[in-house]
Amino acid sequence: MSEILKAPQGEFALSRFPKRSNEKLRAWDAADEYLLNHIAEHAELSDNSTILIVNDSFGVLSVALSSYAPHMLSDSYLAHQGALTNLADNQRSQNQIQLLSSCDALSGYFDVVIIKIPKSLALLEDQLRRLRPHLKTDTLILAAGMVKSIHTSTLKLFEKIIGPTKTSLARKKARLIFSTLCHSVEPGVNPFPKSYLLDGTDYQISNHSGVFSQGGLDIGTRFFLQNLPKVEGRKKIIDLGCGNGVLGLMMADQAADCELLFVDESYMAVDSAASNFCAAFGDVRTAKFTVTDCLKGVEPNSADIILNNPPFHQQNAVGDFIARQMFHEAKQVLKEGGELWVIGNRHLGYHVLLKRLFDNCSVMASNKKFVILKSIKARTQ
Repeated sequence: MSEILKAPQGEFALSRFPKRSNEKLRAWDAADEYLLNHIAEHAELSDNSTILIVNDSFGVLSVALSSYAPHMLSDSYLAHQGALTNLADNQRSQNQIQLLSSCDALSGYFDVVIIKIPKSLALLEDQLRRLRPHLKTDTLILAAGMVKSIHTSTLKLFEKIIGPTKTSLARKKARLIFSTLCHSVEPGVNPFPKSYLLDGTDYQISNHSGVFSQGGLDIGTRFFLQNLPKVEGRKKIIDLGCGNGVLGLMMADQAADCELLFVDESYMAVDSAASNFCAAFGDVRTAKFTVTDCLKGVEPNSADIILNNPPFHQQNAVGDFIARQMFHEAKQVLKEGGELWVIGNRHLGYHVLLKRLFDNCSVMASNKKFVILKSIKARTQ
Protein backbone atom coordinates (compact mmCIF):
# COMPACT_ATOMS: atom_id res chain seq x y z
CA MET A 1 0.00 0.00 0.00
CA SER A 2 1.49 3.35 -1.05
CA GLU A 3 1.54 6.52 1.03
CA ILE A 4 2.30 9.99 -0.25
CA LEU A 5 5.60 11.64 0.66
CA LYS A 6 5.40 15.41 0.31
CA ALA A 7 8.89 16.83 -0.19
CA PRO A 8 10.36 19.95 -1.83
CA GLN A 9 11.22 17.75 -4.82
CA GLY A 10 7.54 16.82 -5.32
CA GLU A 11 4.91 14.39 -4.11
CA PHE A 12 5.66 10.67 -4.41
CA ALA A 13 3.56 7.55 -3.88
CA LEU A 14 5.92 5.22 -1.98
CA SER A 15 5.61 1.74 -0.51
CA ARG A 16 7.76 -0.78 1.27
CA PHE A 17 8.82 -3.92 -0.56
CA PRO A 18 7.47 -6.48 -0.88
CA LYS A 19 4.08 -4.82 -0.88
CA ARG A 20 1.76 -6.24 1.76
CA SER A 21 -1.92 -5.66 2.32
CA ASN A 22 -2.61 -3.95 5.63
CA GLU A 23 0.94 -2.56 5.73
CA LYS A 24 1.24 -0.30 8.76
CA LEU A 25 4.76 1.00 8.17
CA ARG A 26 5.84 3.77 5.80
CA ALA A 27 8.63 3.38 3.29
CA TRP A 28 10.46 6.42 4.70
CA ASP A 29 11.34 7.98 8.03
CA ALA A 30 11.99 11.47 9.40
CA ALA A 31 15.67 11.20 8.43
CA ASP A 32 14.67 10.85 4.76
CA GLU A 33 12.48 13.95 5.06
CA TYR A 34 15.28 15.88 6.80
CA LEU A 35 17.73 14.98 4.02
CA LEU A 36 15.40 15.99 1.20
CA ASN A 37 14.58 19.32 2.86
CA HIS A 38 18.24 20.10 3.49
CA ILE A 39 19.22 19.20 -0.08
CA ALA A 40 16.48 21.44 -1.48
CA GLU A 41 17.53 24.36 0.73
CA HIS A 42 21.32 24.09 0.68
CA ALA A 43 22.66 21.79 -2.05
CA GLU A 44 23.44 23.23 -5.46
CA LEU A 45 22.59 20.34 -7.76
CA SER A 46 22.71 20.38 -11.53
CA ASP A 47 22.00 17.90 -14.31
CA ASN A 48 25.74 17.17 -14.36
CA SER A 49 26.02 16.38 -10.65
CA THR A 50 27.13 12.81 -9.97
CA ILE A 51 25.15 11.62 -6.95
CA LEU A 52 25.61 8.46 -4.92
CA ILE A 53 22.91 7.42 -2.43
CA VAL A 54 23.90 4.71 0.07
CA ASN A 55 21.54 2.50 2.13
CA ASP A 56 18.42 4.01 0.62
CA SER A 57 15.37 2.28 2.09
CA PHE A 58 13.16 1.10 -0.79
CA GLY A 59 14.58 3.81 -3.05
CA VAL A 60 12.80 6.68 -1.31
CA LEU A 61 15.65 9.18 -1.73
CA SER A 62 16.59 7.87 -5.16
CA VAL A 63 13.05 8.26 -6.48
CA ALA A 64 12.74 11.78 -5.04
CA LEU A 65 16.06 12.74 -6.69
CA SER A 66 15.58 10.63 -9.83
CA SER A 67 15.66 13.69 -12.10
CA TYR A 68 19.41 13.81 -11.36
CA ALA A 69 19.94 10.13 -12.35
CA PRO A 70 21.59 9.10 -9.05
CA HIS A 71 23.50 5.92 -8.29
CA MET A 72 21.85 3.85 -5.55
CA LEU A 73 24.22 1.62 -3.56
CA SER A 74 22.65 -0.99 -1.27
CA ASP A 75 23.34 -4.41 0.19
CA SER A 76 19.63 -5.19 -0.01
CA TYR A 77 17.92 -6.84 -2.98
CA LEU A 78 14.61 -5.77 -1.44
CA ALA A 79 15.73 -2.13 -1.37
CA HIS A 80 16.62 -2.35 -5.07
CA GLN A 81 13.30 -3.96 -5.96
CA GLY A 82 11.50 -1.38 -3.84
CA ALA A 83 13.24 1.39 -5.78
CA LEU A 84 12.19 -0.09 -9.12
CA THR A 85 8.61 -0.56 -7.90
CA ASN A 86 8.41 2.98 -6.56
CA LEU A 87 9.83 4.39 -9.80
CA ALA A 88 7.12 2.60 -11.76
CA ASP A 89 4.41 3.71 -9.33
CA ASN A 90 5.50 7.32 -9.93
CA GLN A 91 5.64 6.94 -13.72
CA ARG A 92 9.42 7.23 -13.84
CA SER A 93 11.79 5.19 -15.95
CA GLN A 94 13.94 2.54 -14.31
CA ASN A 95 16.85 4.08 -16.22
CA GLN A 96 16.66 7.14 -13.98
CA ILE A 97 18.48 5.23 -11.21
CA GLN A 98 21.66 3.19 -11.56
CA LEU A 99 21.52 0.32 -9.08
CA LEU A 100 24.75 -0.83 -7.43
CA SER A 101 25.14 -3.71 -5.01
CA SER A 102 27.45 -3.53 -2.01
CA CYS A 103 29.79 -5.94 -3.80
CA ASP A 104 30.08 -3.82 -6.96
CA ALA A 105 33.27 -1.84 -7.52
CA LEU A 106 32.83 1.93 -7.64
CA SER A 107 34.41 4.05 -10.34
CA GLY A 108 35.08 7.75 -10.84
CA TYR A 109 34.33 10.55 -8.41
CA PHE A 110 31.06 11.75 -6.89
CA ASP A 111 29.94 15.34 -6.40
CA VAL A 112 27.36 14.38 -3.78
CA VAL A 113 27.28 11.38 -1.44
CA ILE A 114 24.14 10.81 0.64
CA ILE A 115 24.24 8.09 3.31
CA LYS A 116 21.49 6.65 5.47
CA ILE A 117 23.21 5.37 8.62
CA PRO A 118 22.91 1.55 8.76
CA LYS A 119 22.31 -0.43 11.96
CA SER A 120 25.73 -2.09 11.62
CA LEU A 121 28.75 0.02 12.53
CA ALA A 122 30.95 -2.50 10.71
CA LEU A 123 28.99 -2.03 7.49
CA LEU A 124 29.25 1.75 7.81
CA GLU A 125 33.02 1.51 8.32
CA ASP A 126 33.43 -0.70 5.28
CA GLN A 127 31.26 1.60 3.17
CA LEU A 128 33.19 4.72 4.19
CA ARG A 129 36.49 3.04 3.40
CA ARG A 130 35.25 1.98 -0.03
CA LEU A 131 33.83 5.43 -0.69
CA ARG A 132 36.89 7.47 0.28
CA PRO A 133 38.87 6.93 -2.98
CA HIS A 134 35.87 8.28 -4.92
CA LEU A 135 35.53 11.54 -2.99
CA LYS A 136 36.86 14.98 -3.89
CA THR A 137 37.73 17.84 -1.56
CA ASP A 138 34.51 19.59 -2.55
CA THR A 139 32.29 16.50 -2.49
CA LEU A 140 29.15 17.17 -0.47
CA ILE A 141 29.05 14.33 2.08
CA LEU A 142 25.72 14.23 3.84
CA ALA A 143 24.48 11.46 6.13
CA ALA A 144 21.35 11.03 8.21
CA GLY A 145 19.65 8.73 10.64
CA MET A 146 17.33 8.68 13.58
CA VAL A 147 18.93 10.03 16.75
CA LYS A 148 18.88 6.59 18.39
CA SER A 149 21.11 5.19 15.61
CA ILE A 150 23.74 7.96 15.68
CA HIS A 151 26.34 7.61 18.42
CA THR A 152 29.73 9.06 19.25
CA SER A 153 31.26 5.98 17.61
CA THR A 154 29.37 6.83 14.41
CA LEU A 155 30.86 10.30 14.23
CA LYS A 156 34.33 9.03 15.11
CA LEU A 157 34.19 6.68 12.12
CA PHE A 158 33.53 9.59 9.76
CA GLU A 159 36.38 11.56 11.33
CA LYS A 160 38.77 8.61 11.22
CA ILE A 161 38.06 7.66 7.61
CA ILE A 162 36.82 10.83 5.88
CA GLY A 163 37.71 13.95 7.85
CA PRO A 164 36.17 16.75 9.94
CA THR A 165 32.59 15.90 10.92
CA LYS A 166 29.75 17.73 12.63
CA THR A 167 26.04 17.16 13.23
CA SER A 168 22.86 19.15 12.93
CA LEU A 169 20.23 19.82 15.53
CA ALA A 170 17.69 17.04 15.88
CA ARG A 171 14.40 17.37 14.00
CA LYS A 172 11.57 14.88 14.52
CA LYS A 173 14.12 12.63 16.30
CA ALA A 174 16.35 12.65 13.20
CA ARG A 175 19.79 14.16 12.76
CA LEU A 176 22.09 15.05 9.85
CA ILE A 177 25.83 14.43 9.69
CA PHE A 178 28.15 16.66 7.64
CA SER A 179 31.64 15.42 6.78
CA THR A 180 34.43 16.87 4.65
CA LEU A 181 37.21 14.94 2.93
CA CYS A 182 40.63 15.63 4.45
CA HIS A 183 43.54 14.29 2.37
CA SER A 184 45.87 14.20 5.39
CA VAL A 185 43.63 11.67 7.17
CA GLU A 186 45.14 8.16 7.04
CA PRO A 187 42.30 5.67 7.55
CA GLY A 188 44.54 2.60 7.33
CA VAL A 189 43.75 -0.74 5.73
CA ASN A 190 40.17 -1.93 5.36
CA PRO A 191 39.80 -4.87 7.80
CA PHE A 192 36.88 -6.36 5.87
CA PRO A 193 36.03 -9.05 5.03
CA LYS A 194 36.97 -10.74 8.30
CA SER A 195 37.42 -14.46 8.84
CA TYR A 196 37.54 -17.11 11.56
CA LEU A 197 38.24 -20.83 11.81
CA LEU A 198 35.02 -22.84 12.17
CA ASP A 199 35.17 -24.86 15.39
CA GLY A 200 36.13 -28.49 14.92
CA THR A 201 36.93 -28.09 11.21
CA ASP A 202 39.65 -26.83 8.89
CA TYR A 203 37.19 -24.41 7.25
CA GLN A 204 38.12 -20.73 7.27
CA ILE A 205 34.87 -18.73 7.26
CA SER A 206 34.95 -15.32 5.58
CA ASN A 207 32.35 -12.65 6.33
CA HIS A 208 31.71 -9.35 4.59
CA SER A 209 30.97 -6.40 6.86
CA GLY A 210 27.20 -6.59 6.33
CA VAL A 211 26.90 -10.24 7.35
CA PHE A 212 25.56 -11.11 10.79
CA SER A 213 28.05 -12.26 13.43
CA GLN A 214 31.15 -11.66 11.33
CA GLY A 215 33.65 -12.13 14.15
CA GLY A 216 32.69 -15.71 14.98
CA LEU A 217 29.93 -18.28 15.06
CA ASP A 218 26.79 -16.97 16.76
CA ILE A 219 25.19 -19.16 19.42
CA GLY A 220 22.03 -19.86 17.39
CA THR A 221 23.95 -21.15 14.38
CA ARG A 222 26.26 -23.12 16.68
CA PHE A 223 23.22 -24.88 18.17
CA PHE A 224 21.76 -25.55 14.71
CA LEU A 225 25.07 -27.06 13.54
CA GLN A 226 24.92 -29.48 16.45
CA ASN A 227 21.48 -30.68 15.34
CA LEU A 228 21.49 -30.68 11.54
CA PRO A 229 19.32 -33.26 9.76
CA LYS A 230 20.98 -36.51 8.70
CA VAL A 231 20.88 -36.95 4.95
CA GLU A 232 21.23 -40.06 2.82
CA GLY A 233 21.36 -40.20 -0.97
CA ARG A 234 21.13 -37.36 -3.45
CA LYS A 235 19.02 -34.57 -1.96
CA LYS A 236 18.41 -30.95 -2.90
CA ILE A 237 19.06 -28.74 0.13
CA ILE A 238 18.38 -25.02 0.38
CA ASP A 239 20.05 -22.74 2.91
CA LEU A 240 17.36 -20.04 3.09
CA GLY A 241 18.55 -16.73 4.51
CA CYS A 242 22.00 -18.26 4.24
CA GLY A 243 24.16 -15.48 5.70
CA ASN A 244 27.75 -16.68 5.36
CA GLY A 245 26.48 -20.11 4.27
CA VAL A 246 27.91 -22.14 7.13
CA LEU A 247 24.77 -24.27 7.55
CA GLY A 248 24.71 -25.30 3.91
CA LEU A 249 28.46 -25.77 3.90
CA MET A 250 28.30 -28.24 6.78
CA MET A 251 25.40 -30.08 5.15
CA ALA A 252 27.59 -30.44 2.06
CA ASP A 253 30.41 -31.67 4.30
CA GLN A 254 28.32 -34.52 5.70
CA ALA A 255 26.40 -35.42 2.50
CA ALA A 256 28.70 -35.79 -0.50
CA ASP A 257 25.89 -36.32 -3.02
CA CYS A 258 23.61 -33.46 -2.00
CA GLU A 259 22.84 -30.48 -4.25
CA LEU A 260 23.08 -27.10 -2.47
CA LEU A 261 21.33 -23.79 -3.11
CA PHE A 262 22.24 -20.75 -1.00
CA VAL A 263 19.66 -17.93 -0.93
CA ASP A 264 19.65 -14.52 0.75
CA GLU A 265 18.46 -10.99 0.02
CA SER A 266 21.86 -9.59 1.06
CA TYR A 267 24.45 -9.33 -1.69
CA MET A 268 27.25 -9.53 0.87
CA ALA A 269 25.75 -12.64 2.45
CA VAL A 270 25.52 -14.56 -0.82
CA ASP A 271 29.00 -13.45 -1.85
CA SER A 272 30.36 -14.60 1.54
CA ALA A 273 28.57 -17.96 1.19
CA ALA A 274 30.01 -18.45 -2.31
CA SER A 275 33.53 -17.59 -1.14
CA ASN A 276 33.29 -19.96 1.82
CA PHE A 277 31.95 -22.85 -0.26
CA CYS A 278 34.65 -22.38 -2.89
CA ALA A 279 37.37 -22.18 -0.23
CA ALA A 280 36.08 -25.37 1.38
CA PHE A 281 35.56 -27.52 -1.71
CA GLY A 282 37.32 -25.83 -4.62
CA ASP A 283 36.37 -27.44 -7.94
CA VAL A 284 35.38 -30.73 -6.28
CA ARG A 285 31.84 -29.58 -5.37
CA THR A 286 29.44 -27.16 -7.02
CA ALA A 287 26.53 -25.21 -5.59
CA LYS A 288 24.18 -22.44 -6.67
CA PHE A 289 23.98 -19.00 -5.09
CA THR A 290 21.01 -16.68 -5.53
CA VAL A 291 20.18 -13.16 -4.34
CA THR A 292 16.41 -12.85 -4.26
CA ASP A 293 13.34 -12.15 -2.13
CA CYS A 294 12.93 -15.26 0.05
CA LEU A 295 12.47 -18.06 -2.53
CA LYS A 296 11.22 -16.04 -5.50
CA GLY A 297 12.31 -17.71 -8.73
CA VAL A 298 13.06 -21.08 -7.15
CA GLU A 299 11.24 -24.00 -8.82
CA PRO A 300 8.19 -25.25 -6.89
CA ASN A 301 8.23 -28.82 -5.54
CA SER A 302 11.98 -29.07 -6.04
CA ALA A 303 13.65 -29.21 -2.61
CA ASP A 304 14.04 -32.09 -0.17
CA ILE A 305 15.26 -30.03 2.81
CA ILE A 306 15.19 -26.32 3.57
CA LEU A 307 17.25 -24.93 6.46
CA ASN A 308 16.06 -21.58 7.80
CA ASN A 309 17.11 -19.16 10.52
CA PRO A 310 14.57 -16.38 9.85
CA PRO A 311 15.46 -12.75 10.57
CA PHE A 312 12.90 -11.03 12.76
CA HIS A 313 13.52 -7.55 11.38
CA GLN A 314 13.62 -5.79 8.02
CA GLN A 315 15.91 -2.80 8.40
CA ASN A 316 14.47 -1.14 11.54
CA ALA A 317 11.05 -2.83 11.42
CA VAL A 318 10.67 -5.76 13.83
CA GLY A 319 8.10 -8.52 13.34
CA ASP A 320 7.43 -12.03 12.08
CA PHE A 321 6.35 -10.96 8.57
CA ILE A 322 9.59 -12.18 6.96
CA ALA A 323 9.36 -15.53 8.76
CA ARG A 324 5.77 -15.92 7.58
CA GLN A 325 6.79 -15.26 3.98
CA MET A 326 9.73 -17.64 4.24
CA PHE A 327 7.57 -20.43 5.66
CA HIS A 328 4.87 -20.03 3.01
CA GLU A 329 7.35 -20.00 0.13
CA ALA A 330 9.28 -22.92 1.64
CA LYS A 331 6.11 -24.99 1.57
CA GLN A 332 5.68 -24.20 -2.14
CA VAL A 333 9.29 -25.07 -2.98
CA LEU A 334 9.45 -28.32 -0.96
CA LYS A 335 8.66 -31.64 -2.59
CA GLU A 336 5.95 -33.79 -1.05
CA GLY A 337 7.53 -35.26 2.06
CA GLY A 338 10.15 -32.51 2.06
CA GLU A 339 11.26 -31.02 5.37
CA LEU A 340 11.58 -27.44 6.60
CA TRP A 341 14.01 -27.10 9.51
CA VAL A 342 13.75 -23.82 11.42
CA ILE A 343 15.70 -22.40 14.33
CA GLY A 344 14.45 -19.47 16.36
CA ASN A 345 14.37 -17.92 19.80
CA ARG A 346 11.89 -19.83 21.93
CA HIS A 347 9.72 -16.74 22.57
CA LEU A 348 9.06 -16.11 18.86
CA GLY A 349 6.44 -18.85 18.68
CA TYR A 350 7.32 -20.18 15.23
CA HIS A 351 5.76 -23.52 16.13
CA VAL A 352 2.31 -21.91 15.98
CA LEU A 353 2.90 -20.57 12.45
CA LEU A 354 4.38 -23.85 11.22
CA LYS A 355 1.64 -26.03 12.71
CA ARG A 356 -1.01 -23.84 11.11
CA LEU A 357 0.72 -23.90 7.70
CA PHE A 358 1.97 -27.50 7.49
CA ASP A 359 -0.50 -29.11 9.89
CA ASN A 360 2.50 -30.58 11.72
CA CYS A 361 5.52 -29.37 13.65
CA SER A 362 8.05 -31.35 15.69
CA VAL A 363 10.62 -30.09 18.16
CA MET A 364 13.95 -31.58 17.09
CA ALA A 365 16.11 -29.93 19.75
CA SER A 366 15.87 -27.12 22.29
CA ASN A 367 17.78 -25.32 25.00
CA LYS A 368 17.01 -22.37 27.25
CA LYS A 369 17.25 -19.86 24.38
CA PHE A 370 16.58 -21.65 21.07
CA VAL A 371 14.31 -24.27 19.58
CA ILE A 372 14.80 -26.24 16.35
CA LEU A 373 11.56 -27.18 14.62
CA LYS A 374 10.75 -29.47 11.70
CA SER A 375 7.66 -29.41 9.52
CA ILE A 376 6.98 -31.86 6.69
CA LYS A 377 5.06 -31.07 3.52
CA ALA A 378 2.21 -33.56 3.36
CA ARG A 379 1.99 -36.09 0.55
CA THR A 380 -1.16 -35.94 -1.52
CA GLN A 381 -3.28 -39.08 -1.47
